[in-house]
Amino acid sequence: MSSSTLPESTIPLLTSLTSCRQWRQQVRDDRISVGFVATMGALHAGHLSLVRHSKKANDRTVISIFVNPAQFAPHEDLSTYPRTIEQDLRMLEEIGGVDAVFLPGMKDMYPSGIVQDPERQRGTFVEVKGYGSEMEGRSRPLFFRGVATVVTKLFNAVEPTRAYFGQKDIQQALLLRRMCSDLLFSHPEPQNLHIVPTERDGTDNLALSSRNAYLGPEERKVANTLYRALSLAKEGWESGLSKSGCIASARDLVEGIRAETGVEMRLDYIELNDSDSFEVVGDEKTEVDYGTRPVLLSGALWVGRTRLIDNLILGDPALLGILDSHVEGKF
Repeated sequence: MSSSTLPESTIPLLTSLTSCRQWRQQVRDDRISVGFVATMGALHAGHLSLVRHSKKANDRTVISIFVNPAQFAPHEDLSTYPRTIEQDLRMLEEIGGVDAVFLPGMKDMYPSGIVQDPERQRGTFVEVKGYGSEMEGRSRPLFFRGVATVVTKLFNAVEPTRAYFGQKDIQQALLLRRMCSDLLFSHPEPQNLHIVPTERDGTDNLALSSRNAYLGPEERKVANTLYRALSLAKEGWESGLSKSGCIASARDLVEGIRAETGVEMRLDYIELNDSDSFEVVGDEKTEVDYGTRPVLLSGALWVGRTRLIDNLILGDPALLGILDSHVEGKF
């Protein structure tokens, strides 16, 4: 990103790989810890929660803003994805700032070039075999290939001591932790990739997302339908209802709200998956051992032209390394 096109900011802006590495070398020389939050911009309170957790635990915090073409399929919303750099920087300043914002250019991130069509892509990509094709990966083939590739590049550039990702994208966070283990990352080590609880709207529990900005007024009124459906499924599962019964009740709730409001909605999926393998769990509650690892109850719902995702944890979130949600709001 060209520095000439950026708004003024009190936060140091690292607009190239070279400037990022120079900043990181200085921090390394000072032997202090670095926390890292990777984003595509259009920041909201969920991103700020990640920043707050990082600032609490690390000497320095850096956030990246880069809209990654490799995680968008050819038909997806790359060109219309919200880009709000001036607002993003202002939000960071209002919570006390971060120590640097990394704003890499496309050439820095993809030296061999990048196109949105995976069939025409050339260069080096990272794939977490067998795990990226489950859950979200079933609906968005090659999505996690794009995520794993760009996060590998960002980790190599920033070399964070700790990194922070949101529970809303639970499969992404767990998959990246596995990637750090499989590829022997030292910055961050797998146990230092932390997951922060989903930040929700205080009135209706809608999971905060940059894509919520796409919702029209009537769509926004029912955007918490997925959360309500997941909550109903969780209640049923914990009361002894079979998995198929839980999912059926969740689907019925979605269909009922759609019919009542007339808002266009389409359920992509609601499913229960093993938190280690991401494989679909069986129908009987006896097949799940909460004592070893929780189960992921997740879903995706189209509201109009906006695809929303959410999840709830069945079992103890701490077993997945999900942090306590409370941190101070100001620094």
